[in-house]
Amino acid sequence: MQSLPLFHQLTGKPVIVLGEGEMAEPKRRLVERAGARIITDMQTGIDEGARIAFVAHDDAAMCEADAIRLRCAGLLVNVVDRPDLCDFTTPSILDRDPVLVAVGTGGASAGLAKQLRLRLEKLLPADLGKLALKLFGARDAIKARFPIMAERRRALDDAMAEGGPLDPLREGGPSRLDKWLAGAGDIASSQTITFTLTSDDPEDLTLRLSRLLGSADAIIADPEIPAEILARARADAQRLTQPFEGPEPDGLVLVLKRGKLQ
Repeated sequence: MQSLPLFHQLTGKPVIVLGEGEMAEPKRRLVERAGARIITDMQTGIDEGARIAFVAHDDAAMCEADAIRLRCAGLLVNVVDRPDLCDFTTPSILDRDPVLVAVGTGGASAGLAKQLRLRLEKLLPADLGKLALKLFGARDAIKARFPIMAERRRALDDAMAEGGPLDPLREGGPSRLDKWLAGAGDIASSQTITFTLTSDDPEDLTLRLSRLLGSADAIIADPEIPAEILARARADAQRLTQPFEGPEPDGLVLVLKRGKLQ
């Protein structure tokens, strides 16, 4: 990745937006949607502790000068249509509050990000945000039903998998949560799945292996497995070697072996 996606909590906080007209107005609307306070004077924003600034002047030299001043004051700066002057870029946003999907191209093409977002709009049901809120409200009940974290994670992974009762791409998930929780079966405390790769290309991963990489609690991989494939695993999944140093881990352990390449 050439940039790290982050979600900033801006409610009630000052954000500097410099400039007027059609370049600045979309940034103002974006900042307002995030609940921030818009500051249009640079020094006032700095004095009030702003940490993010948008610069949208028509004059290129003014943009560069303000970006330098803001950066010297310790702010992260976005200069509209000038990715070379940006500390961060703004993505195309799909809003299913509190679920947000942000599509970015690192400033390469806002049009591409927009079209990807529009395609995703058709896939994600309107009640996805309600499902997220209901899952949040059911945290204690889910934790009581599955007190072991690994079991809880796998139970939710199974429920939200394609075709599952809480599949996030199906309408009606919020109404099915209570029924799923009441009828959820026991989850095995540990499971080991071995998968042999026949290609070093991440694009050749099967759907099943992609799901396993995204849900495994621990990964054991041959040294020859490319980093591009291991990057598809959960960031917090343990990286282990065999034999285990200590007891076998709980949860889903995915063993990746490198077979004869096609």
